[in-house]
Amino acid sequence: MNEDEYSQDAASIDWQSWRPSMRATLLFLHRGRDVLLIHKKSGLGCGKINAPGGKIESGESASEAAVREVSEEVGISVRNPEEMGVLRFQFIHGERLALHCVVFRAFEFTGEAYETPEADPFWCPVDKIPYDRMWSDDQYWLPGLLDGKKFDGDFVFNDEQLLWRNVRWR
Repeated sequence: MNEDEYSQDAASIDWQSWRPSMRATLLFLHRGRDVLLIHKKSGLGCGKINAPGGKIESGESASEAAVREVSEEVGISVRNPEEMGVLRFQFIHGERLALHCVVFRAFEFTGEAYETPEADPFWCPVDKIPYDRMWSDDQYWLPGLLDGKKFDGDFVFNDEQLLWRNVRWR
């Protein structure tokens, strides 16, 4: 199947039987009306703005991975992360990555964010989120998360081009 055909049939993916090749997390830290974002310096999405997060390691829960990744990427210790949603990404270029991402938010943490080889953190007012510098799917679910809404989302990408989306609110 070529990419044009895949794009046309993206909505027909059976997401119930779909299986990820990678599992990961994102964690959005809130401080008043600001949220912690990062300039991603390595890995998938390098050069984009996102929240801290990363791969779930063997034997680790999604929540444990999210807390660990925030500590490793920006030096902050998180308590009581709340699961807000699940994102499923099917990338149709290259290795055809299938990524399952559990998204959290948290209001309780200690420490000050600092730059690491993986991330350059900054606090951003929630009404000034730089969607034009983020993955294009973020604009469809992140505003809801910032308003406290829970969600599930399925997305099909060709490289960085969003071909198809379906976001459901819980």
